[in-house]
Amino acid sequence: MKSRSLKLALAVITAVLFAAVGLYAASAPDVIQMNNKGFKKHRKGIVTFAHAKHSGDYKLACGECHHDDQGKPRVLKDGDPVKGCGECHKEFGKIAKADKKMKKAEKVKKYYEKAIHANCVGCHKKLKKGPKKCKDCHPKKKK
Repeated sequence: MKSRSLKLALAVITAVLFAAVGLYAASAPDVIQMNNKGFKKHRKGIVTFAHAKHSGDYKLACGECHHDDQGKPRVLKDGDPVKGCGECHKEFGKIAKADKKMKKAEKVKKYYEKAIHANCVGCHKKLKKGPKKCKDCHPKKKK
């Protein structure tokens, strides 16, 4: 009888731990430094993105920023795995082939820049709220 109770207790504890670790691993930090590792050098200061403010205070749906491999907005719930842009878009340059003289690394940077700016700036313009100038998001670089 003791053995069965002990096994049941261990099973419950194990299940709770797995659930807690899964939720923790998938939840986004409140603030995210938009420091994509694909850029060796940044021309402007790194944007600090207030994820909690956008998802909580402003009640933006996850699909406003996160999309699936078809470009359709993702519907996410707590505990779902979420990746940052650079985790999926490792080869941005495949899309930005317009300028054949541009090096692949430059194409990657340009596409990423345009996509992020279109999403963030586009939303700010549409809602007529939020930062309007580069320096409002990009802090002055430290020398």
